Amino acid sequence: MIKKEPTSQYSRRVWFLYEWLMDEVLDIPDLKTGTYVEIVNPKLQFTSSSINSTRHRIKNNLPGTPAFCPMISKTDKIESFIAKDLSGSIEKGLDGRDKDLIRRTAAFLLLKDSKASFAIEGEYPPNLRARNWGKAIGQSGKKELTIEELERLQDVVIGTKKLKNMGLRTQEGFIGEHDRDTFSPLPDHISAKSKDLPSLMKGLLDTNKLLQDSSYDPVLAAATIAFGFVFIHPFSDGNGRIHRYLIHHILTRMGHTKRGMIFPVSAAILNRIDEYQSILESYSSQRIELVEWEPTADHNVRILNDTIDLYRYFDLTKQVEFLYECVEETIEKIIPEELDYLEKYDRMTKFINNYLSLPDTKVDLLIKLLNQNKGRLSKNKRQNEFDDITDEELSAIEESFQSIFEKKQ
Repeated sequence: MIKKEPTSQYSRRVWFLYEWLMDEVLDIPDLKTGTYVEIVNPKLQFTSSSINSTRHRIKNNLPGTPAFCPMISKTDKIESFIAKDLSGSIEKGLDGRDKDLIRRTAAFLLLKDSKASFAIEGEYPPNLRARNWGKAIGQSGKKELTIEELERLQDVVIGTKKLKNMGLRTQEGFIGEHDRDTFSPLPDHISAKSKDLPSLMKGLLDTNKLLQDSSYDPVLAAATIAFGFVFIHPFSDGNGRIHRYLIHHILTRMGHTKRGMIFPVSAAILNRIDEYQSILESYSSQRIELVEWEPTADHNVRILNDTIDLYRYFDLTKQVEFLYECVEETIEKIIPEELDYLEKYDRMTKFINNYLSLPDTKVDLLIKLLNQNKGRLSKNKRQNEFDDITDEELSAIEESFQSIFEKKQ
């Protein structure tokens, strides 16, 4: 085909892709003439910065490497999100805000996001473990992403109950359940083959660097790497939380989140947990039938066919649309609500301190109890915690709370 129509743009694309994907140079001389054409049509799909291939007279604008290259279609939904400049909205929302208030809000959101990420996995760890993971999230974007860094993160997220084999899996893995009677695996998702993990992870990390060095949209880059990671499922445990950490890492690294404000995307995902599960399943359900496997004696799976390409090349459009929805909710709702709450909390604290003499811990407890009970202190809580407050004082405090917080009950 190439010898017959060497200058055809379609022949050249096929020629380039064959050599790029197969890592094989065909016995065909380099082209000497012809205008350059793009591999990816930028009207249909999102592209990376182009690199000229003089041999094929091709502009390689693929958003990845031969070892890992998911594609994202251009949809009205994604393009409208990009046009909104949500990153700029964060800056506008923080303009004029007290620096201490921003710092305290960030600290609160850090713990909120950490707890939400565990909750997505059905875990509710002690505060110390949640804080340790929150601390790791707070440092996202500072270190370059490497296998060693990912293994360090797994160590943090697993905590004291270390697995026998930490790091990249040496066995196959799946997500799902076991048959009650036979204990045979009932997989919803089959992870990449363990022998393929070095190649897949190198491809993912190389693509991460390529996208960060280009003008690729940060949310698209975050979706590419984070969802790619969780689909590969390289570790025996901790993949889900690291997957959500990667969203933080890339958005911070590419300048989408600024000024020390934590981006609690896990909280937004938790609010959309059913949709999140559907988004993950939309990838897995299309591939489960393409994986040939048999059960093992230890109730795991043995993969019988070559599956590496299933984790290298896939359409990520649905996942990007979902992530952008979460980003929008985080920026336009979750962060402003937390800032607003803390501002009102400070005003309420000042009122109580000017009105009564209570320890700081009691003031904090009183505000939280009022917040939980629609601005009223229950009879039981008053007797147990605040029996020294008079009816007149309590009435004034409740009235002030409702005035400051203006809750629509």
